[in-house]
Amino acid sequence: MEPVDGSCDVAVIGGGLIGLATAMALSGQGKRVTVLEAEERLAAHQSGHNSGVIHSGIYYQPGSLKAELCAAGSRALYRFCAEEGIAHERCGKLIVATSPEELPALDELQRRGEANGLDRVRRLAAQEIREIEPHAAGIAALHVPETGIVDYLAVARAYARRIETAGSRVLTGARLTGVRRDGPRLLLEVKHAETSRGAVACRLLVNCAGLQSDRVARLCGATPDVRIFPFRGEYYDLDPARRSLVRGLIYPVPDPRFPFLGVHLTRRVDGSIEAGPNAVLALKREGYRWRDVALRDTAAIAAWPGFWRLAARYAGIGVYEVRRSLSKGLFVRDLQRLVPEIAPADVHRAGSGVRAQALDAKGELIDDFRIVRSERAIHVLNAPSPGATASMPIGERIAAMAAEVL
Repeated sequence: MEPVDGSCDVAVIGGGLIGLATAMALSGQGKRVTVLEAEERLAAHQSGHNSGVIHSGIYYQPGSLKAELCAAGSRALYRFCAEEGIAHERCGKLIVATSPEELPALDELQRRGEANGLDRVRRLAAQEIREIEPHAAGIAALHVPETGIVDYLAVARAYARRIETAGSRVLTGARLTGVRRDGPRLLLEVKHAETSRGAVACRLLVNCAGLQSDRVARLCGATPDVRIFPFRGEYYDLDPARRSLVRGLIYPVPDPRFPFLGVHLTRRVDGSIEAGPNAVLALKREGYRWRDVALRDTAAIAAWPGFWRLAARYAGIGVYEVRRSLSKGLFVRDLQRLVPEIAPADVHRAGSGVRAQALDAKGELIDDFRIVRSERAIHVLNAPSPGATASMPIGERIAAMAAEVL
């Protein structure tokens, strides 16, 4: 086990895709970097529990960080996977409107795609949908050929190899417990693998702690104006005998009020078909099951004024998400809007992921990426989807911010 103690130019808190991409960018510039990951493995939470999709950038408001960095990240990720021999495929996807009421939102997505440089997006009529996905339903769709699939765990491991090849360190089982200033440096108190304590001295801390990012910011003396709310996304697997119902990726038209894409069908690089995720508020930051409840996290949810304002506006949707989480029938009914032939017997409960979603005190879900500075620290306070796709340009952006103070 590598010792925790030591000094570096930059300490990166969090060994998910964004933390590792940031460390890779910094170490590539000759900086001495130490990555501190609290869990015993890399990509243990959001980065290792997503749909495995390389997003194109079609969903995001033109001019936003998500639009800019997703497009750049998609291009960079395809190149990186080719260089590293990581399994991936540029398979394209359909975004399907199943009712006339969804057509204006589909029009808006097409406009955004064109504004974000996706010049190969094509509008499809009902019959054209069936030419790409023979079992899909819908009255119109967008075909987005730039979308792909990848094994993000393999991407995370490749990032870590590049970091270590550049002479920097990636430590797992290393949980940040305190931060104090020592002249021009920060001294980080670290509990390592539940058995020892150590300290890391750094000139700059980069907070990529995902589900714990607001708490790490407060450890650093910052006062973030958002709180992280954990939204659990649950998945079903399509039975292997029914995989022929889905060739690629089939998505609904998302509700524009929320930064979630809706329950969809995704082919993984191993050929399996995944259905989901939904979005239900978890009662623990790492709450992958209904029985995962942490009193500290639940109390923090109730204490944030933004929660009650959000709940008042969207109580009906919240109740439906809870019902769908508990009812396979409701979940399948939403899948049948996309592929009517799917029956309850065709899907089986699979894993889940937890999305770190920032919420402000007004009850607004933060839609864009949010990266802020405090004294000798940079904090990534909101980077859910498409954070995995955009991880490399996010890391490069943070490295540029770091260069201004190092």
